[in-house]
Amino acid sequence: MGLLRLLVLAVLASEPGVAGGAETVGNSSEGLLEFSVGKFRYFMLNRPSPEDAILRHISSNASFLIFQIHSQYQNTTISFTKTLLHNTSGTGTDKGLVFILRPEQSMCTWHLETLDAEPVQTMAIPLSYSERDPVPGGCNLEFDLDIDPNIYLEYNFFETTIKFAPANLGYARGTNPLPCDIGTGRDSRWRLLYDVYQYFLPENDLSQEGLLKHLQRMAEVPQVKANAIKVVTLTANDKPSVSFSSLRGQGVIYNVIVRDPLLNTSAAYVPVHTYACHFEAKEGNCSSLGRVSTKVFFTLFALLGLFICFFGHRFWKTELFFIGFIFTGFFFYIPVTRLTLLTYDVRLILTAVAGGVGGILLVAAWWRFGILLICMLCVGLELGFLISSVTFFTLLGNLKIFQDDGVFWVTFSCIAVVIPVVFMGCLRILNILTCGFVGSYSVVLAFDSYLYTSLSYITLNILKRALHEDFHRAFTNVPFQTNDFIILAV
Repeated sequence: MGLLRLLVLAVLASEPGVAGGAETVGNSSEGLLEFSVGKFRYFMLNRPSPEDAILRHISSNASFLIFQIHSQYQNTTISFTKTLLHNTSGTGTDKGLVFILRPEQSMCTWHLETLDAEPVQTMAIPLSYSERDPVPGGCNLEFDLDIDPNIYLEYNFFETTIKFAPANLGYARGTNPLPCDIGTGRDSRWRLLYDVYQYFLPENDLSQEGLLKHLQRMAEVPQVKANAIKVVTLTANDKPSVSFSSLRGQGVIYNVIVRDPLLNTSAAYVPVHTYACHFEAKEGNCSSLGRVSTKVFFTLFALLGLFICFFGHRFWKTELFFIGFIFTGFFFYIPVTRLTLLTYDVRLILTAVAGGVGGILLVAAWWRFGILLICMLCVGLELGFLISSVTFFTLLGNLKIFQDDGVFWVTFSCIAVVIPVVFMGCLRILNILTCGFVGSYSVVLAFDSYLYTSLSYITLNILKRALHEDFHRAFTNVPFQTNDFIILAV
């Protein structure tokens, strides 16, 4: 068997390299996949037949390689050897290994496999870097690999968090890496900077082909800079972790570029992606954006809101019920979610009941006491809440000063209170504006139950911050795509 393998390698060595271009497709014979530096390759991984990846003709200028493999949601394993060890292999949907090259080395191999019962469509690419380039994950102390170029992603309903290992300065073949924990001067890894990038996939695109195509734009440094949005730059003194608002059903790719400002060089980590949902979940998977209870609740809410939008200022008591419903429902949902373990459907039903009671009480207060100023204060605060939410939906919401909960909530409340104060001299205009904006936004929330729209996060981000104590650290960027422009135009 060993003789046969040597014969196959000899045949491969005598053949010409892979044709130029951005990518190649297909499987090589005898389970050997041949790669070229900087060229993407598509192939199928099957559980019964693992593959070996081979890279030949490595440039003498290269000091280390990063081999990365990607799939949509099925896990794959990449290893230096067929014997899987925790410090020489990685398993996931976006995984990579750093290969430190020895002097005169011109070929290297990796072992690829999957434990998934179904065949896995994958894409892989080897990238080379010189001795001047920083080594992603070269100072790893937290994760299993000795040198870990991977980005580790965790998500829940509220936030998505990425973590990565600090990098080290580059070094030549045959030399030892610089110590990671000695000195913090300009000659150490502490001078390195980390640019965190975010890339949004097209809306409602859950296809495997679309993901793998867009991942190609996030693998190499020039493409990342050209296509993605730089969210934040971290120094070596910062914690290598960044949080974002989770966008369920929206594909997002993250990557980190480590820069050496002294040598003006850089290297990219292995990009990682998420949809903030599970493809194989029986209920609430990526294909179904909303629960039935959510669709029923917001559809009925939108019908009332649509009526208020056009006729609310003429039907005063109906408008008061609508305003009271929103106020009571919003402030009831927060404590019942934070303080109880009730299921989502039960909480939604209780919120609807509480909102209905609140709406009836506001109408009853007007009918019994007839105090216009108090009722208009509620109407104005509703508009102020929406305007304040829109304000923090912009780039202003990502300013570091507003990561402090005290500063955020005081500023948010001040904006909300200013609106009714400004319009107290012209109550009719305040009433018409509230009916128009709040009523139409209720339709946006209903639309989000059926088709994705980023506009729903105007208020959803505020609700997340009220419910989740760690959401203050999350960046709240969202994509503006076709659905959003259509809704704004309508």
